Amino acid sequence: MTREEFRTLTLKTVLLDGAMGTNLYKSGMPRRTSPEAWALEHPEVVQELQGAYVEAGSQILYAPTFGANRNALQGFKLQERIRELNLGLVELTRKAADGRALVAGDMAPTGLLLEECGGEAEEEELFEIFREQAQLLSEAGVDLYVAETMMSVAEAEIALDVIRSVSDLPVMVSLSVMENGRCMFGGTAVGGVQSLQEKGADAVGINCSCGPDQLEKVVADMKAAAKVPVIVKPNAGLPVTDANGNAVYEMGPEEYVRHMEKLLKAGAGMIGGCCGTTPAYIRKLKLLIDGKLI
Repeated sequence: MTREEFRTLTLKTVLLDGAMGTNLYKSGMPRRTSPEAWALEHPEVVQELQGAYVEAGSQILYAPTFGANRNALQGFKLQERIRELNLGLVELTRKAADGRALVAGDMAPTGLLLEECGGEAEEEELFEIFREQAQLLSEAGVDLYVAETMMSVAEAEIALDVIRSVSDLPVMVSLSVMENGRCMFGGTAVGGVQSLQEKGADAVGINCSCGPDQLEKVVADMKAAAKVPVIVKPNAGLPVTDANGNAVYEMGPEEYVRHMEKLLKAGAGMIGGCCGTTPAYIRKLKLLIDGKLI
């Protein structure tokens, strides 16, 4: 996909997919395991879920390569499988898309904290970790990239610079912010829009962290600063902990979409769901976009 084709696509509201991780847990993935490795070892689960997202109306599927970078995989002693995981998971998603949706190579935070954000990692270290994965995703043949759930604007900028250094494909960048619009480790949603679009991001937005009921002002402020489409992919509300210590997201599809309607009016141009959402949420969002929501 060219950047011009992406711009044409985003002249209308674009429907993204919903959660991957929380649905893998529902399908039996154990805690304290690598979601990427488990997904590749259970292709039928991934393809059924992603196929359901396509049937629900998703135009872009995020390949489940979220934590398939060397540092994150090292925590599971899987760093030597980085090539296998990135290429294999993109191929799984392409089969699920079956030509009906675009495939985005998904890159997440490295798990290292930059010095400027209070950690010990240097920019060069993050750059190399991101570069390895970005090159593998390019080799896998993704249609575009998404750097998501970024906890600081600084790390998001590094991820974007890396992707731009290896590919001319469209790049979406999504920050994880609190309800006041601030990132946990530095920067704001508005500041992120301003800097990331100037660095060449084709869409900028927010995902995870909050529910859609907390984000109306954040989205409106981002839209006021944006020259590119605004991505909004919230959780199904704030999680509560059940008796087994698991996070449970209690906002159902109907309530979720009622709040997402306000975010569309506030300026969201690309919408979907993060933790706790399922194909049922995406079906409701499709009705909302099509003006058929009752």
